[in-house]
Amino acid sequence: MSLKKLAIVTGSNKGIGFAIVKGLCERFQGDVYLTARNVTKGQEAVDKLKALGYNPLFHQLDITDETSINKFRDHIKNRHGGIDILINNAGVSTTTSLPINEVAVQDVGVNYFGTLKVCEALFPLLKQNARVVNVSSSAGHLDRVPSADLSTKLKNPNLTIENLSLLMKNYVKSVKEGKHIENGWGTSAYSISKVGLSALTIVQQRIFDQELPNRNIAINHVHPGWVNTDMNKTGKSTIDEGARSSLFAALDDTALKGKYIWWDCRVVEWDRPLPQ
Repeated sequence: MSLKKLAIVTGSNKGIGFAIVKGLCERFQGDVYLTARNVTKGQEAVDKLKALGYNPLFHQLDITDETSINKFRDHIKNRHGGIDILINNAGVSTTTSLPINEVAVQDVGVNYFGTLKVCEALFPLLKQNARVVNVSSSAGHLDRVPSADLSTKLKNPNLTIENLSLLMKNYVKSVKEGKHIENGWGTSAYSISKVGLSALTIVQQRIFDQELPNRNIAINHVHPGWVNTDMNKTGKSTIDEGARSSLFAALDDTALKGKYIWWDCRVVEWDRPLPQ
């Protein structure tokens, strides 16, 4: 079993995730895992980084597949023992050319429920003082939810993961019934999936704070900026610029817990007016 520190980045064969792996290879003193659903694409990404002089490790990981998640968890447990940094970057923005009900199922299923499944599997392996980063978005700001009643529920300080997941399921149900706008969810499935992820981060930090013995784990959610990726071809920032807030949350300010970190590393209030 390796005694080195360990960092993991989900969905990291391209885009922001790839740049996060690169940044960790430059700055983190330990092993770094690049993960991807597709083994060929993942290995190609690893080869690109090795050509630049870095040495990331690779493992297949599909965050929507429990078998894949469990295989990865067992590999990490048996080979490394524990995790120092976990960056939940894997996500989708489903093409809006599809019917809205399909978009809602995909976006919420991956961005919220997929990330939750990874967290449930890997959180027991987090070491003392571990850092977790959930890559959210400006679309994940609470202002994106039109309904004041829903916003109140999402920011309730007593919100549980069970009740949050029920809200996300109710959103998908509303979409399938054609009532999502009427019920106060708005028009963007991607936004609701990222709002759910940001709300999840806050609940998860509260759970970490209450655990005994306390491992002093910090989990924060970040907005990477308007980045030019396969997901957002109109973005203006580079992937290296998009990795900045995640690397800051993972490596720099060790006092931050449960915070919403903007692309320029400012701490922003998730439930206050949306910043410019």
